[in-house]
Amino acid sequence: MTQEWDLTADVVVVGYGAAGAATALQATEDGAQVLVLDRFTGGGATALSGGIIYAGGGTWVQRAGGVEDTPEQMLAYLEREVGDAVAPATLRRFVDGSPAMIDWLTGHGVPFEASLCPYKTSYPNNDYYLYYSGSEISGAFNDITPAQRGHRVKGWGTSGKKLFAPLARSAANKGVRVESLTTATTLLTDDTGAVVGVQCRTLRDAPSRVRARYIRMAAVAAKPGIYYPPLRRALEKQLARLDRRYGTTLRVLARRGVVLTAGGFIANREMMRAYAPAYRNGLALGSSGDDGSGIEMGRNAGAATSRMGNVSAWRFLLPPSSFAGALLVDGKGQRVIDETRYGAAVGDALINRHDGIGFLLADDELMRKAISQIGPQAAWFQRMQFEVMRRKAKRGKTLDAVAAAAGIDASGLRETVAAHNSAYATGAPDPVDKPAEYVRPVGGGPYWLVDVSIKRSLTNPCPMFTVGGLVVDEDTGAVKGADGGDIPGLYAAGRTAAGICVNSYVSGLSLSDCIFSGRRAGRSAAGEQSAAADTGRRK
Repeated sequence: MTQEWDLTADVVVVGYGAAGAATALQATEDGAQVLVLDRFTGGGATALSGGIIYAGGGTWVQRAGGVEDTPEQMLAYLEREVGDAVAPATLRRFVDGSPAMIDWLTGHGVPFEASLCPYKTSYPNNDYYLYYSGSEISGAFNDITPAQRGHRVKGWGTSGKKLFAPLARSAANKGVRVESLTTATTLLTDDTGAVVGVQCRTLRDAPSRVRARYIRMAAVAAKPGIYYPPLRRALEKQLARLDRRYGTTLRVLARRGVVLTAGGFIANREMMRAYAPAYRNGLALGSSGDDGSGIEMGRNAGAATSRMGNVSAWRFLLPPSSFAGALLVDGKGQRVIDETRYGAAVGDALINRHDGIGFLLADDELMRKAISQIGPQAAWFQRMQFEVMRRKAKRGKTLDAVAAAAGIDASGLRETVAAHNSAYATGAPDPVDKPAEYVRPVGGGPYWLVDVSIKRSLTNPCPMFTVGGLVVDEDTGAVKGADGGDIPGLYAAGRTAAGICVNSYVSGLSLSDCIFSGRRAGRSAAGEQSAAADTGRRK
C-alpha cells in the first residue's frame, strides 16, 4: 500500500502514562525504534494517581521492611480477589514476575522505601511507603497469610508523578521520541485489515504561545479540574477551539505495530451513561484523555470489548484507623460490609446493593478516638475530608434520635446494634465476618452517624474509574477482533484493555497491570518483524 507518511517508527504508542511508558521502554530495550503520541505532555492518569504499585512475593522492598511474603500467598489472595479477570496462567505470570517488576522499575529510577505503615489505612501519609493496600487483613481472606504489598512510590503527597517522571526520563535517554499535543484519531489499515499506522491531529506546528497556553489549560483541566467538573468542561471547550484553529493532520507509519495505551473512558459522559449508568454520581478519576478514544479506535478497527460496565468506585472509611471498629449501615439501618474491606469493595456494596446510602455509626468514645487519630495518621486531603464529614455528621443521645436525625430506619439500626453487641459478648463471629481484632461493642451515647453515601459532592466525592476495555491476547497483548482472532499490528495495554483489575481493584493493582501489560505489548510489538510486515504491505 502506497501512502504519504509524516513520521515513521517501528512501534507507535498512543498515550503516555504508566502503560505507555512501560510499552515504550520495553520495546526500545528489545531493539525497536519507538514513537509515542500523547494528547497533552505525558503522565495521564498515572501522574494524578497516588503512585501505588501492587507487588509481592518477596520484592526487595518487602525484604528490606521485614515483610515475609511468597508467590503462593500473593497468588492465593489475588485468585480470590480478582476472580476470572484473567486466565490462571496469566495471573501466575503476573505474580511470579512481581519482584522482578519492582527491580525493573527501580532500575529505571523509580524510588521506593521500605517504611511499614503500622495501622490500617486507605493511603499512608508521608511517613510510610509500604502498607496493606487491599483487603488482605479482612475477614473474607482470613485463611490466607497477609502481607503488605502496597508499594507507594516515594514522594510528597500523592506520588504518581514520581512514578511517571523517572520512566519518561529513562525513555528519553534511550531514544524514545515523543510527539506531545498530538491526538490520535484513527487507526490506519491496509487492504487486509492489518493496522499499519495512526492518523492524528497535532499542534506541533502551532505558534509557541498557543502551545504554551494549551499546556497551561490542560494542566488545570487535569487537576484541579478533576475535582470541579464544570471547570474541566469549560477548559476542554477552549482546548478544542485551539485544536480546531491551529491543529494539522499527521500520518504516522508503524512498521511493526501500534500499541493503544490511552486510558479508560471515565471522562466520557456519553459512554458512562451507555455502559455504567449506576456510576453517574462519581468523581471521574482520570485526565481529560480518559475519554474512551483508544477503545473506540480499536472498536472501529474491528476489536472486541469486555466488561465495559465494570467500574471501580472507592468509598474509603480509613483513616482514622479506629473507624475499622465502627458499623457501616444503610438506609434501613442494616450492616453493609466488613468495615476493614478495601474502599472499592465498600463502594461496590453501597452502589450495587444499598442504593448508594451509607452511614458510619460510632459511639462517643470511638468518635473521640477517631478525632485524635486523624492528625497523625492522615495525609492533608484525608484530614480535610474527615473534617467535612465530622462537621456534617448527625448526632443523637440515643440510637433512635441519631437515626431520626440522619433519616434512616431506627428499628433496623437498633436490631443491627443488638446483633453486633450480642455476637461480641458471646464470642460469636461478627455478623459481616469482620476480624475479631477490629470488633468492638457499640457503647453508650451520644452517637454519631457519619454520612459516607455515594452522591455528587464537591467536599466528599466518590472517586471512580473504568476497568473494562479491549479484549487482548493474554500472552502477547495483541488486540482481539470480534471473530476471536488477533488484529494484525494492533496491541493494547493499561486501562484501554481489559486486564487483571477488570473485576476487582485494590490500590496499586491498576498501575501494576499497566506495567505488566505495557511491557508485554511492547515486547510483542517490537518482535513483529515478519517479511510481510517490513517489506510488503507497509512500504
